[in-house]
Amino acid sequence: MKISVIIPVYNAEKYVTQAVESALQFPEVSEVILIEDRSPDNALEVCRKLAVIYDRVKLYQHPDRGNHGAGPSRNLGIEKATGDFIAFLDADDYYLPNRFNAEREVFKDPAIEGLYGALGVNYYSEKAKNDYYRVFGDRLTTVYQKYHPEDVFPGQLGMRGSFGLIHLDTLTIRKNALHKLDSFFKKTLRLHQDTEFLFRLSFCTNLYPGILDQAIAMRGVHENNRITKVDTKKINPATTRVLLWREVNEWAKSQDAIPGDIKLHITRMTRSFEIAVAPFFKKWFMILKYLITDYPSIRSGLYNINFRRDLF
Repeated sequence: MKISVIIPVYNAEKYVTQAVESALQFPEVSEVILIEDRSPDNALEVCRKLAVIYDRVKLYQHPDRGNHGAGPSRNLGIEKATGDFIAFLDADDYYLPNRFNAEREVFKDPAIEGLYGALGVNYYSEKAKNDYYRVFGDRLTTVYQKYHPEDVFPGQLGMRGSFGLIHLDTLTIRKNALHKLDSFFKKTLRLHQDTEFLFRLSFCTNLYPGILDQAIAMRGVHENNRITKVDTKKINPATTRVLLWREVNEWAKSQDAIPGDIKLHITRMTRSFEIAVAPFFKKWFMILKYLITDYPSIRSGLYNINFRRDLF
């Protein structure tokens, strides 16, 4: 198998070398594709050096050399990839030696289109651990049990109770399976574009569990992670997630094959976040409206995603 590992690079000069070298340890990795996204730090120069040192490292920028975000950067990486399989890695994360152990066996079955595993946590400093341990702890980010592929889509949407999450760092997908999607990563989302992508991917392809009980890659947590600013409410999570769910809702409406109960769940999740970000008086009007017409739209937010503290 030939795996193309795609790494979007932004403001990651301290970490990208570790990410690249963690991917190069595997003979199956035929190329590591760096998409440098006009970083304000010295990341471009670090990437240039890596491309000189390692012949499997390929460096690209957007045609206008501008900053476009992680989603469009991954899209460019997919376009440039020559491998039969695609894997993703954030520039401040890294793979562990067991990263592709399951893939070597599972992908012998041509019917299996994608595989996911478990992500661990590494704190790059004591300050990062003190600031963000309450967010990530030492927990694995993973799907908690070995589910059949047909359960993965509703499970990721929150319809299967305590299901768990797929992280992009642990996904390996056949490149030809990606063409089942109407598009890759959405340019309209600066955050959570990976979550939206995984929602659609789990609906359109057969995703199977790999190693779920131990980490196959590590999330690098430091003071400048964009996602930690969301998870610790330096950026309002309801604001970013309402954009995510609106995008998912519009897509779901266009898919005749999605069952009605799943579409209704998506609509209710969207309404829940819209209530969370609404101005004070509009919020109460919306709550009253849905208490009368569609109480589960309130309940979805209050119980499924526990954003009660964002409401008031």
